[in-house]
Amino acid sequence: MGSPIYLKIVEDIKSKINSGEIKPGDMIKSENMLCDEFDVSRMTVRKSLTVLASEGYIYSVPGKGNFVNEPNQDKYILYFNEMTSLEGSVEDTQLLDVNIIKPTMEIIFHLQIPENKRVVLIRRVFLSDDNPVAYDVKYIPYYRGMPIVEKEIHYATFPEIVAKKKSLFAIHKELKIKVQKPDEEIQDILNIDVTEPVMAIEQRLLDEGNRPIGWGVTFFKGDFFHLQAVSTFVDQGNSIY
Repeated sequence: MGSPIYLKIVEDIKSKINSGEIKPGDMIKSENMLCDEFDVSRMTVRKSLTVLASEGYIYSVPGKGNFVNEPNQDKYILYFNEMTSLEGSVEDTQLLDVNIIKPTMEIIFHLQIPENKRVVLIRRVFLSDDNPVAYDVKYIPYYRGMPIVEKEIHYATFPEIVAKKKSLFAIHKELKIKVQKPDEEIQDILNIDVTEPVMAIEQRLLDEGNRPIGWGVTFFKGDFFHLQAVSTFVDQGNSIY
């Protein structure tokens, strides 16, 4: 079964942009011309143009038409979750702690909660060949009656842990990436010394109203960690590490 006609229009215009046949700043064909060329309705053409605009290929100028965007070469789509951003595979996960605690000032700041609000603390270690390769700490605001099912937490990603009563589509992430010296707790858990830096990936999850619903940090051994990103205007096969 062939692709829908609107996607064929999308791919045709993308191909012309990628080949340089039409360049940044050029106006693409009008809706009427595209309707005639592909023998489709105006609704189909507009659906194609919406896809191209959402992917950053074109922009619209009211009363004038649609133009090819100037590509942002500094923009990448980053692929990350704490279970797969390791060299090799996570063969096992050790759940160290699931507790309801009083928040520190740092937790209060990141979750934007009052001082008397309790949070769920989740601590895990990821193992490869029985060796610890990452230490994972997460905090979620606690609500009375909220179920804490340890077997569901064991191998879940952060959004999956949080999204018990929310659609994953309603959750978005903020990431902060840094290299730091390990404190004594991290040294002990990952079996490293203070001279071995760790990659710290801080995640904050927000709901559709931009309200924080989870915060945490995963500390990776440097030689077991990788990130993958792709340019917004290249195929996902052209990965950047």
